[in-house]
Amino acid sequence: MSKALRLYAGLFVIGLVVYGVAAWSRLGKQSGAPHFVYQADAWLHGSMAVEPPLPNDDWAVVETVEVGGRPVQGRRMVTQKLFRALDGSVYTTCLPGNQPKLTTCTQKDAEVTRSLGWTHYVSFPALPAVLMIPSALISGRGANDVIPTLLLAALILPLTLLVLRRLAAAGLSKRTAREELWFVGMLAFGSVMFVSSIQGKVWYTAHVVGVVLALIYAWASIEAKRPVIAGLALGAAAMTRTSMAFMFPLFVFEAWRMIAKARADEVPANASGSMNLRLARRAMLLAMRGPLLRFAIPVVAFAVIGMIYNQVRFGSLTEFGHTYLALGTHDPVVQQTNIEQWGLASTHYLSRNLAVALASIPDLLPRSPWIQISGHGLAIWFTTPALLLLLWPRDKGPLHRALWLTTLFVALPSLLYMNTGWFQFGYRFSLDYMVFLVMLLAIGGRPMGRVMKALIVAGVIVNLFGAWSYDREGGHYKGTATVVIN
Repeated sequence: MSKALRLYAGLFVIGLVVYGVAAWSRLGKQSGAPHFVYQADAWLHGSMAVEPPLPNDDWAVVETVEVGGRPVQGRRMVTQKLFRALDGSVYTTCLPGNQPKLTTCTQKDAEVTRSLGWTHYVSFPALPAVLMIPSALISGRGANDVIPTLLLAALILPLTLLVLRRLAAAGLSKRTAREELWFVGMLAFGSVMFVSSIQGKVWYTAHVVGVVLALIYAWASIEAKRPVIAGLALGAAAMTRTSMAFMFPLFVFEAWRMIAKARADEVPANASGSMNLRLARRAMLLAMRGPLLRFAIPVVAFAVIGMIYNQVRFGSLTEFGHTYLALGTHDPVVQQTNIEQWGLASTHYLSRNLAVALASIPDLLPRSPWIQISGHGLAIWFTTPALLLLLWPRDKGPLHRALWLTTLFVALPSLLYMNTGWFQFGYRFSLDYMVFLVMLLAIGGRPMGRVMKALIVAGVIVNLFGAWSYDREGGHYKGTATVVIN
């Protein structure tokens, strides 16, 4: 085995050991939210629905009611005495439930005559459930979801080094091998990746799979060298974390940069005329068709599969289940009022989400437990303080703008989303774009001196506390983990 392969294998083993020790008591049992295992088992039994579901959160629940003697599927609204069908039709109802009390409402006057029951689906994009099929084949619905998640998380260490080496090979990073290992440790142990990797729960498994795919996408997108792999990784990531569908700017910018670089010699030195410039730009656009087509085909293939899956379950190409979120068996989530008034995504939620992502810090108490963290979690810079150095880059290389634009595109859907990520240790939605932030730090040119190393170590300490305490030491956290939503 070559020295390089030994290094990559060693990093995988380090990840496996550190995550394994941190998970410890969780390793031998199924997590408390094994939605992906249940979905995999349902598929193996020829069903998309999961019946009966576990008595925990975040199932997409479709109710079947009787309207005019025929069954209609949809959900009851909580802000009005109405039942909204999958096709968008609305019917009046006075069935008891979590709805406003209207004294003038009597069931005999309502269009909905009775409830015929509920159907439960996994509300999260389905790709991580595919990865749970081997476990489900062995142990059915009782399969362990912690160990598969941990194995995937351990891959993040060698994959991060692979991306950093790729940046160096392309002349985009001047980091030494030792410095690259510091960045590997930063992502693996100095970010909320540490806490997420050892949970095994549906929300955290999705984040782990998403980071793995983001690393593969980034590796393939550098210099637009592997358009098909980049497209496969982006398509798979979109089927894991919806916001990651917006990672595309990195590949597009790199494809344009490489074509511009290749054709630079074709433009005469004195070609200042608008005609020559227009011809050169047109030639570049034509040259872009090949790599973009190879990139887009797998993305579209994943999108078509996802839309068909949505249509079969919810009668809509774009509905993956969050409109029908419920607590327990079929009680609506507490955010349902906001969903009905503002939708799943709106600028109405932006200020709150920005406050959580950028300003949430722990409370210091004068008595035990001394430190207490909001159920909304800690700010990005608090859990990964080295990211503060991104505000003062020394170098702004060719990837600088592309990486920031990619980060913005991926971050925006979560910032407009109706939930902050509650319940969490740190702002976990940042994992959707954390890979690109690490790449920005690597190419930013700031020296790996005492300041940067101290910030990385501080992040490791913070997240080590999170790995030890989260979902174990309840006194350190305000609220309860009862309404965690993707």
